[in-house]
Amino acid sequence: MPVNLPPLDPAQLHPVAGVRWGVTEAGVRKANRKDLSVMLLDEGASVAGVFTRNRYCAAPVQVCREHLQSHSGVRALVINTGNANAGTGASGLAHARQTCAALADLLQCASGQILPFSTGVIMEPLPVDRIVAGLPAALADAHADNWARAAEGIMTTDTVPKAASMQVEIEGQRVNITGISKGAGMIRPNMATMLGFVATDAAIDPDLLPALARELADGSFNRITIDGDTSTNDSFVLVATHQAGHAPIRDWAEPRAQTLKAALMQVARTLAHAIVRDGEGATKFITIAVEGGRHADECRQVAYAIAHSPLVKTAMYASDPNLGRILAAVGYAGIEDLDQTLIELHLDDVHVVTGGGRHPHYREEDGQRVMKQSEITVRVHLGRGQACDTVWTCDLSHDYVTINADYRS
Repeated sequence: MPVNLPPLDPAQLHPVAGVRWGVTEAGVRKANRKDLSVMLLDEGASVAGVFTRNRYCAAPVQVCREHLQSHSGVRALVINTGNANAGTGASGLAHARQTCAALADLLQCASGQILPFSTGVIMEPLPVDRIVAGLPAALADAHADNWARAAEGIMTTDTVPKAASMQVEIEGQRVNITGISKGAGMIRPNMATMLGFVATDAAIDPDLLPALARELADGSFNRITIDGDTSTNDSFVLVATHQAGHAPIRDWAEPRAQTLKAALMQVARTLAHAIVRDGEGATKFITIAVEGGRHADECRQVAYAIAHSPLVKTAMYASDPNLGRILAAVGYAGIEDLDQTLIELHLDDVHVVTGGGRHPHYREEDGQRVMKQSEITVRVHLGRGQACDTVWTCDLSHDYVTINADYRS
């Protein structure tokens, strides 16, 4: 069961003017499951994407990059689950392009205006004929209020659909922001198998969108990890349809622009947190906050060392306050001139380490009390400066091994 993740309420997901979702069962890998989704965009929408940095990236990622670089104006996204179309060579690229061409024919647009996404098993040929055959049904299902169905339609090993939505007011106009994501294992987005799609009807200068997508990813999806594996298919897409009715945002320094950006970040971060809360076999949601660094990069470096440690993660699962494992991870994170005598460590309200050694008032039962919680904050102070950064992760349980051992069966 996901960690403190409330059930999705479709009524809480605000439609975004200019966006429709259609979902169907195409039998990509298994029968009787939603596995093919299309996101239809009105003409004039702006789209930006952030993709995996894994050099062995999937065919749809390669095609998405090509199509976005062509600046043709995106009219639709097509997403299949069950098959990642990764490690499939030239035929995989051909299948991704065939999928785009088939949807473009149905929409009477250019194939370069379609972005393809795939998630699932790697190194198996994409059943493109099933996907193409399923496209008319997906289009027939397209509605503005289908966000919850779309969240379900992009799931793989997820146990629950993931979505988030907000409304803000700009110049007296209501602006909607809604997004969905999927992911539960093979998660350490380095973007930039995780997918995230966020749309808003806000009017944003298209030239601002690529940098905004990167900033949102860096503040959310690039701050989570489940198992430290960067997928071949990680993708985050930001859509602005410009239909909210306010004057276009051209400068992020404006107060109205800051309001919008904060809301977009909150939606992206909620989606990212949902991925961690639904991590494969997860029983605990863990915040790792590293402070006192010389710059944010080294804080994040230390945070990820802790978050990726199997010894730390299994101790969290067992509620075993074997906290020397955290100190060891801080030490091997790669800061060559780290002064261990300046390290401070807290578990929530419990001061565990001071001056690099055990706090004189720390008691193991206090550490265990915190570790039995379903939500835990690990706070490390490096004593080197004023920078800070945060990463979110989960524990590592027996179920994680079981799920991944049986994934292909």
